[in-house]
Amino acid sequence: MNKLLLRVILILLLCSVTGEFRGLAVSTNAPMFHPGASWPDSGGVHIDAHGGAILYEHNTFYWFGELQKGGPRRLPAASVYISTDLYHWTNGGAVLTRSTDPKSGFRAGCTVERPKVLHNPRTGKYVMWLHLELAGQGYNSALVAVAVSDTVTGPYHYATSFRPNGNMSRDMNLFLDEDGKAYEIYSARENYDLRICQLSDDFLSATTNDVLIASDHREGPAPFKFHGRYYLITSACTGFEPNAANYYTADTLLGPWTAHANPCVGPRAQITFGGQSTSVLPVPGKPGAFIFMADRWQASNLKNSGHIWLPIQIKGDQLTIPWKDKWNLSWFDQNQP
Repeated sequence: MNKLLLRVILILLLCSVTGEFRGLAVSTNAPMFHPGASWPDSGGVHIDAHGGAILYEHNTFYWFGELQKGGPRRLPAASVYISTDLYHWTNGGAVLTRSTDPKSGFRAGCTVERPKVLHNPRTGKYVMWLHLELAGQGYNSALVAVAVSDTVTGPYHYATSFRPNGNMSRDMNLFLDEDGKAYEIYSARENYDLRICQLSDDFLSATTNDVLIASDHREGPAPFKFHGRYYLITSACTGFEPNAANYYTADTLLGPWTAHANPCVGPRAQITFGGQSTSVLPVPGKPGAFIFMADRWQASNLKNSGHIWLPIQIKGDQLTIPWKDKWNLSWFDQNQP
C-alpha cells in the first residue's frame, strides 16, 4: 500500500477516536455536564449543595449550598465545593455550623436554606446570606440570616437574623451589580410577593431601598445581567413538586419588572425538567455565556436528588433554556449572542 495513503488512513482512524478531526472543538473524552444525573465529587460521593450559588475568584469556583445530609438536627448547615473547571468538584466540607447553645437563634433544629456568598471589597469579609427558620417554629419565622468569614472557605460565623424592613424573607438570592452595590432578592408575604432590597455598604444589613418586583406567588429567584438588562428566573410555589418557570426583565434593578412566559424548551419543559431554579452563573471568559442552575427536590432523599445545569440562550429579548442530555462549555462557542 502507498505509504502516503497508509499515513492518511492512520490519521483518519486516530481522529475518529479522539474526535479532533478538522478542528472539532470537543473530543469524545471531553468532560460533560449530565443534567439531572448523579454528579459525584472527587471522592465519588454525590454533590450535596441544594439551593446554592457559585462565587468565582482567583480562577477558582466555590459552590455553596445546603447540607441536606442529616437534616436540621445535625449541626453542619452549609457546605462548599471547589473546582477550577466547573466539571470536577472537591468537597470542602461544612462552612457554617449550627450552635450547640440552646439560647442561640442559630442552634440545632433550625432550618437553613439557600446560602449565598459575596465578597465585600471594602471590608475584605466574605458575607453569607441565607433563609432561616427558627427551631421549633416550623416555617413561621421567615428570616434572613447573615454569617461572616475572613476566608472564602470559612468557617462562617452567624452574626444576626431579621426580616428585611419587616418583610418575610424565604427563598432568596444575592446579586452584586457592576457598581459594587449588592441586593437581596427574596420571597415575602407567604411567597406571594417578590421583593428586592439594597444591602448596606458592608453587606451585613438591609437598607430601606426595598421595592416590590411582582405579586405572582413566585420563589427560587435566580438573577443575572446581560447587555445592561436585568433578568430574573423564578419558580412557582408548589412545594416539592416541580412547575413551570418564568422570568422577569428590567432596565434597572429596582424596576419596573416585566414578566415573561416559561423559557424552558424540550422534554418536560412545563415542569422545568423536574427541577427548580436556584442561581445563574456567568461563565468567566465567555461574555454572554450563562449557566442555569436548578435543583431536583426528592423529599425522601434530598441529598441525592440531583442538580440540573443547562445553558441559557438569549436572542434579542427572548430567553430560552434548552434541554440537553449532555453538554459542555463549548456549546457557547456556537450559540453565544
